[in-house]
Amino acid sequence: MNVIEKLEILADAAKYDVACTSSGVQRAGKAGQLGAATQAGCCHSFTPDGRCVTLLKVLMTNVCVYDCCYCVNRASNAEAPRAAFTPRELADLTIGFYRRNYIEGLFLSSGVAGCPDRTTELMIAALRILREEYGFRGYIHTKAIPGTSVELIDELGRLSDRLSVNLELPSRQSLGLLAPNKSRASILAPMRHICDSIADDAESRSLAKKRTTVYLTKKNARKARAFAPAGQSTQMIVGATPESDYQILNLSAALYTHLSLKRVFFSAYLPVVADPLLPATDAVQLNREHRLYQADWLLRFYGFNVSEIIDEDNPFLAPDVDPKANWALNHLDFFPVEVNSAPLEALLRVPGIGVRGAKLICRARRQSTLGEAELRKLGIAYKRARYFITMNGAWGGSGIDFSREALHARLSAPIDGGRHGRRADRAPAGQMSLFETVEAPPVLPETSPDAATAREVAFAAQRRALETTGTADGRQAIATEAASATERSIADGRKTLDSPLLSVA
Repeated sequence: MNVIEKLEILADAAKYDVACTSSGVQRAGKAGQLGAATQAGCCHSFTPDGRCVTLLKVLMTNVCVYDCCYCVNRASNAEAPRAAFTPRELADLTIGFYRRNYIEGLFLSSGVAGCPDRTTELMIAALRILREEYGFRGYIHTKAIPGTSVELIDELGRLSDRLSVNLELPSRQSLGLLAPNKSRASILAPMRHICDSIADDAESRSLAKKRTTVYLTKKNARKARAFAPAGQSTQMIVGATPESDYQILNLSAALYTHLSLKRVFFSAYLPVVADPLLPATDAVQLNREHRLYQADWLLRFYGFNVSEIIDEDNPFLAPDVDPKANWALNHLDFFPVEVNSAPLEALLRVPGIGVRGAKLICRARRQSTLGEAELRKLGIAYKRARYFITMNGAWGGSGIDFSREALHARLSAPIDGGRHGRRADRAPAGQMSLFETVEAPPVLPETSPDAATAREVAFAAQRRALETTGTADGRQAIATEAASATERSIADGRKTLDSPLLSVA
């Protein structure tokens, strides 16, 4: 099998890993070396001068000894063609693509070939060739494999700009049932080690900058590469198991708080392999994924906490309005807000005003009084914001009843999938590989009765498996916490299993 045939297989297998994240690294070019990195650089993004910044997304190998039910590379999937790069092949391929201006960085993941340590050693060998032999200074995002020793994690972090460990599923019970070879400890241990290593590296570099003594006779030591300077992220699958949005967002908030993650990615479940424990439907819960990303943005940038966005009595995000608008509709006593005097924190709570817009308002109102024309020039989504603001005492929503029902009718709208991408059914679900076209059959609507029935059948099978032949952790949890594992009715008629969240404390 030649390199192009391997690339066709391993690039296609890597498309289910989400990598659309900013690099967070600013590294200029250097004489005698190759490449550079910018903070705005990310997968499928654009720089201010119009260049498309892309990453080569590829697996080291899709050979895997694990048998995760949801993964196309699972060990029991005999139909999947298998391939593996040598470290030299992967490094040469990356540099060849970079020199042709096809890519500006590398996203590297892998199946588990033999054991986590052996697979990580192969990935490190490829990155060493890139960094040391070719002098590559571009952006590299690497997926660390659960169960890898801390010594290899340290080495991998020095060669990568960003590290990530996939959390996979939102609860310990679901993880034990659908990914029996993985455990909570094997996933969280490297995440904690990466978090501690990043903190230690930042602290030591900060202290080094404060040194005032100069040793003229001593040659400066070679500067060590920073440990994962762009931080770490993770990814979890949504829709393969019955966990609610309330559980998922609480877990995300805990990861941000305790492990200092830069980003939590949500990936709508894709039916790539058949399994009785998984929903046998082509429907992909893209709208739910979209709402979770919106809620995640509120946690990270807008000063919200989970209890403000969602609660246990209503454990799923509203499908017809975005989470920020839903909060505003439930707290009309907070509005309207006067844009010419309200603090930044209050402006951030207004639907239609983003972080950039709120800062621009605070800056512009120092020179003049703001009205509708000025807000529109600042890029505010005035059509949405006008119901929740006053401009020098004048309410923007005149003629509309200031009630939850009236405003809900104005703000509710289906999610616009646009003219391209997954929700427009013009591209395959997940990110495209290098060899796919934009033509793909439409997926079943996620709200159709057939899709809901398929999910219910799979979730019922998961519950029976947990109650009878589940993992040791699952059996113990059910035996000792039967009350917390009972089924509860939820608003849309579905049922969910109140599984304990992965503890990150």
